[in-house]
Amino acid sequence: MSYYVYVMGNRRPTLYIGVTNDLVRRVYEHKQGLVEGFTKKYGLHDLFYFEEFGSIEDAIVREKQIKHWNREWKLDLIRKLNPTLKDLYPEIVGGIPA
Repeated sequence: MSYYVYVMGNRRPTLYIGVTNDLVRRVYEHKQGLVEGFTKKYGLHDLFYFEEFGSIEDAIVREKQIKHWNREWKLDLIRKLNPTLKDLYPEIVGGIPA
């Protein structure tokens, strides 16, 4: 089974870091506003970044590590993979919009 650390955001960008075992489902929930809380309140509908892990323990360690970074470090990490901060969701679902 795979586990993912992911970063949702908006154009400001406001960022949210989470962990899941089903990236497609979890991002879809954020995009549709099905998840109460921070991402819904701030309209964080774009998947900016994700990493895959083989264990939930490793994913949680990485999630906590990134959460404790300052904002610029988080943005630097994201921009290494995704320099334009595009929504990566269509790529992980084969081009199908949420």
